[in-house]
Amino acid sequence: MAHFNALASSWWDVNGPQRILHKMNLLRMDFIYQTVRNHLRLNPPETAVEDEIYIPPYGVDLLPDAIKKNIVAEQEQRRDEILENAKLTVLDVGCGGGILSESMARLHFIDSVKGIDLSEDVLQAAKLHRAKDPMFVNGKLSYQLRAIEDLPTTEKYDIITMFEMLEHVEYPSKVLLAALERVEVGGWVFISTINRDFISWFTTIFMGEHVLGIVPVGTHTLDKYINQTEIREWFESDPQRKEAFSVVDAKGCVYLPAYGWKFTSTPDVGNYFMAIRRMK
Repeated sequence: MAHFNALASSWWDVNGPQRILHKMNLLRMDFIYQTVRNHLRLNPPETAVEDEIYIPPYGVDLLPDAIKKNIVAEQEQRRDEILENAKLTVLDVGCGGGILSESMARLHFIDSVKGIDLSEDVLQAAKLHRAKDPMFVNGKLSYQLRAIEDLPTTEKYDIITMFEMLEHVEYPSKVLLAALERVEVGGWVFISTINRDFISWFTTIFMGEHVLGIVPVGTHTLDKYINQTEIREWFESDPQRKEAFSVVDAKGCVYLPAYGWKFTSTPDVGNYFMAIRRMK
């Protein structure tokens, strides 16, 4: 915790020690937004028959271009309408200085964001930066010095994010389980962490910390990295967990110094994002 406290004063310096998080935030937001949008229920039970959006039982790519274009346009319009009227609640676990929390709170379909962290110093940095933006005077974005395990289990959220934090805790399965207990049915838990392999060590520790200085030395510990297959196996190992939750998507990502962050073709190497949905 002392390591992150020391970074508090530079958290919002886009060219400082946290610059790689600022760059990653663009990819984070794309992953969250597209996942939520693409999995909206276009025809909920209360939809009148005449108002239902046509969803073909096969891929639209099999249809003529003109028909495909019209179907896709109608579906996208319905998604816009649903999100326009949505009021989703977000819990950002391990929020740090609030980079992701602020971005989430700016989305029009988000009703409230609560960021929690165990570092008082980085939370102070988050609150100071929040105060600079007049759109947050309405209380839409709040911060608390708390662990997720200390939140009441009756306190549910539509979206829970845990980005770049599972590899920094002693018992990641305990933290992940606490998140699963506090997400609404139909809601999402988004995580990002790092596969435990040579490429991860080489890119995040050797190059990232010791050669390029992209992140401060001591930020990462290889033994705490978690393979994405291990998380999938963890869900599969418990029948109740397997039935109640679905790992909907996982995407690998890599940082290219001359480019920034981009998605890769596999989540099994290096950094990755994962989307988990509560089904029941």
